[in-house]
Amino acid sequence: MGGVFHEAINQLMALMDQVDEPLKRTFQNVHQGYKVETLERFLKARDGNVARAHKMLLDSLHWRLENGIDDILSKPIVPTTLYRGVRESQLIGASGYTREGLPVFAIGVGLSTFDKASVQHYVQSHIQINEYRDRVILPAATKKTRRYIGKCIKISDMSGLKLSALNQIKLVTAISTIDDLNYPEKTITYYIVNVPYVFSACWKVVKPLLHERTRLKVQVLPGCGRDELLKIMDYSALPHFCRREGSRSSRRDGNSNTTEDCFSLDHPFHQQLYNYMKKQPGICESTRPLKRGSVLVEMPLADLKKAEFCRTLESEWKKFQNQDDLYRLHDIKISD
Repeated sequence: MGGVFHEAINQLMALMDQVDEPLKRTFQNVHQGYKVETLERFLKARDGNVARAHKMLLDSLHWRLENGIDDILSKPIVPTTLYRGVRESQLIGASGYTREGLPVFAIGVGLSTFDKASVQHYVQSHIQINEYRDRVILPAATKKTRRYIGKCIKISDMSGLKLSALNQIKLVTAISTIDDLNYPEKTITYYIVNVPYVFSACWKVVKPLLHERTRLKVQVLPGCGRDELLKIMDYSALPHFCRREGSRSSRRDGNSNTTEDCFSLDHPFHQQLYNYMKKQPGICESTRPLKRGSVLVEMPLADLKKAEFCRTLESEWKKFQNQDDLYRLHDIKISD
């Protein structure tokens, strides 16, 4: 496929050379000087089909222009107390690098509550982390390793996962759709750790609904995943919830060290990100009203396959919850 794929890159490159200047400028923020590698990502996301990859890329560039994505890093969520609330309820952070130089991002799926800010704040924060990754972290990793680093790994912590998490499935689906359509092929592997039984059971059902390319990237690790992850990174790069075994390894309390907790605003990653945003010049005036530091971003609709995936996950999870409730009823002893 090498020669065919190379020709597809050339065709897509020629098409992109014909776009107007505003699209070319925002495309520069996307490719960061690595145009071929970026075109390759969009082609892979559309199975090598040039026409579909071209449409996907154009749609993404228009989305960036219409939503002011190029300027989003100059619009920190303020005040700081509000941003701290976002960080405490949308658990995501960066803990270090693999031995190959890939950034390690951590996501606290089970304990994210999304209940301390508006939907727009959570979407804004997610996009800002994406843009900071692509414009700052990955270029720095490329420079340090002296070879192109354009992807990362993600470790998702399922500790504390409950049925109530389904209440946020629309928000989570919208965020993942933004990633699928505008930041394709940025993750090499998704590791899932601290998995409760209910997730394992549901995963067997929903896994076949995923695209094969995505399915091959997902690895469900035993326990906190420490032993497997230490094969590709040093202990210092492990997220805090992978450093010790136990279903509560990611439990966050007042006694935890917030500088080691990569989800915390006090962690070096979030301090660097927030300070970077506050120092950016030329904060652009929006033509739309802002709500306490939020940026209004149009949220795309999930495609039919993703919608089917979410419906199936929700249905299966409720089945297991109902079974669990039934088992509890059987255990109740009624005394006279």
